[in-house]
Amino acid sequence: MNRDPRRQTLGDLLHRSAARSPNKLAIACGETRWTYAEFDLISDRVAAGLAQQGVAKGTPVAILARNSHAFAAMRFALARLGAVLVPINFMLKDEEVAYILRHAGVTMLATDSALAPLARAAAALDTDVRDLVWLPSEDQSEPQADMISFDVLTACSAALPEVALDGSDLLQVVYTSGTESSPKGAMLTHDAVLWEYVSCVVDLAFTADNVTLHALPLYHCAQLDAMLGPSIYVGSTNVITARPVPDNLLRLIAHHGISSFFAPPTVWISLLRSPLFDTTDLSSLRKGYYGASIMPVEVLRELAQRLPLVRLWNVYGQTEIAPVATMLGPEDQLRKPGSCGRAMLNVETRVVDDAMRDVAPGAVGEIVHRSPHLMLGYLNDAERTAAAFEGGWFHSGDLATMDDEGYITVVDRKKDMIKTGGENVASREVEEAIYHLPQVSEVAVVGIPHPHWIEAVVAVVVVKTGHSLNESQVLAHCAARMASFKAPKGVVFVDSLPKNPTGKLLKRQLRQAYAALFAGN
Repeated sequence: MNRDPRRQTLGDLLHRSAARSPNKLAIACGETRWTYAEFDLISDRVAAGLAQQGVAKGTPVAILARNSHAFAAMRFALARLGAVLVPINFMLKDEEVAYILRHAGVTMLATDSALAPLARAAAALDTDVRDLVWLPSEDQSEPQADMISFDVLTACSAALPEVALDGSDLLQVVYTSGTESSPKGAMLTHDAVLWEYVSCVVDLAFTADNVTLHALPLYHCAQLDAMLGPSIYVGSTNVITARPVPDNLLRLIAHHGISSFFAPPTVWISLLRSPLFDTTDLSSLRKGYYGASIMPVEVLRELAQRLPLVRLWNVYGQTEIAPVATMLGPEDQLRKPGSCGRAMLNVETRVVDDAMRDVAPGAVGEIVHRSPHLMLGYLNDAERTAAAFEGGWFHSGDLATMDDEGYITVVDRKKDMIKTGGENVASREVEEAIYHLPQVSEVAVVGIPHPHWIEAVVAVVVVKTGHSLNESQVLAHCAARMASFKAPKGVVFVDSLPKNPTGKLLKRQLRQAYAALFAGN
């Protein structure tokens, strides 16, 4: 079969980087070191091995694993086969994982030793999963006897099958929580992801001489497609770790001479507060990126003082746009504090009212986008897809202002999403779980400012007359039913919830009333 000589897919991207810099270090993870030529060859071998297991174009394959070299190789191997990656948050409970496996029609699930029990439990919950693949972790770990071994895949000597692919083919389905209790699967093509890589390379100053530390989970599109993918594109060196804790991060920055690092504000704050910070050689660090939440101004000032050589970028977006939409550059960090900046290279962004008219500078409206980064739509959900693209623009669900220079500041979330520690939490999902407590009359879940989590999940509860309920009971109930990041960090008991004359719950009043709840923490 003759391949289109003009083709550019994710698998081609790695191959071309390997052709340019075959002997350059591409991946470092634990004791593993791969040059670009080795990374390219291993991805081919894994793809060939997966093909022998029945993986083909369009096959949905899920990865439920912590960061590793093997995760990166699987990502590119699947792309070369035209298979569809379904990355899964490893903090979910088994039923939450099983929902995604069922909804995406996953037949193969890759996992590591630590998460193998969760993978097995989820796969057993009425899913179509037939094969489990074992991935070595950062510390290598022991293979799982009942799983297809990554080491066996990398030893495959069969020829890589030629697959008819182009940029319009589906690359991945990434699940994102909305206001609804069930997550939505955003369908992203090779083209969407690669156009997003181009925007990142240009606007975030990605260069081949970067040594980039990837510490936030690769199941999340921010680390996978705003950082790792563009870094492979330009031929950077990539250090991968599964432990985003201060002592490990500081050690790796010093040991590898890390020059580029992305993390949400919570992680940057944890580095500043570490007793090792001032005794660690961080002189190699030059580019710092953050997202998921706004960096507090005082923290920006502290970073500028304690890491004076580091230039900072704030990136904003969402899964549906692959995921970066806007950027606030180094020169604007203190000039435009709190802003998420302006549209990226390949993005057109507006702030509009309900009639899709641009709002005046300083007025609140919804952020909407047009971009080749955007998803095709939500998997098996035509109704929510149509709503998301109503009027020929993608509706972010975020409420914001735009100043007279075009800088955007997010002020609220139309979709009522809570972003805590860089993770999205749908308030309705937490509310529905709490409503299972028979003592609960009403509950509203909101995000409250927190010094560590930036925003903490808080449940405001009205107890039924004649019943009793305390905070520990609510927290224990939630902990047993959902991932820890979704569970409330605090519970407030009230006699009634604020509502407008039509009965609509006024969550903004609750956020204002309890804004200082964690001020002393």
